[in-house]
Amino acid sequence: MRKIGYVRVSSVDQNPARQYKQLEEIGMDIIFEEKLSGATQHRPELQKMLDDLQADDTIFVTDLTRITRSTRDLFELVDDIKQKKANLKSLKDTWLDLSEDNPYSEFLMTVMGGVNQLERDLIRMRQREGITLAQKEGKYRGRVKKYHSQHEGINYAVELYKEGNMTVKKICKITNVSRSALYRKLAEDK
Repeated sequence: MRKIGYVRVSSVDQNPARQYKQLEEIGMDIIFEEKLSGATQHRPELQKMLDDLQADDTIFVTDLTRITRSTRDLFELVDDIKQKKANLKSLKDTWLDLSEDNPYSEFLMTVMGGVNQLERDLIRMRQREGITLAQKEGKYRGRVKKYHSQHEGINYAVELYKEGNMTVKKICKITNVSRSALYRKLAEDK
């Protein structure tokens, strides 16, 4: 039986130290770490961990939001873990018990998975409300365009395209500008 830790932060800028500290306090044999949004479909470290999972292993997370994106994702993950005769424990969500000894486990997973989903939905709702308010006050302009009018690469790509001596593929390779961005800029300039 191995103790396997799973640590996830939503971006490269975030620090997973708190999660590591909590997991290391209970002693892990191995820890898998990801720095990407939970909403991302492909989480390679999670998949690697699940592929390596053996009977009687226990996966530890600091809380369920680190390993699941939604209630449905939670149930699929739990099914995977149960099929491998392994266990999942959350330090924050102590109610989680995948053993068959606990008749309330499935019910509590449904309720708590729903609560976690509600929490994420409320955060997104508040974020949208904040953006709307900031837009009304003129404080929010949205994401800065990657290929703005002063971007040297896109301007050079347009120049090369207008010269007509190169293929779009070659222009994009030289300028490191995507094909779609070049076509979008050309359409804007018409």
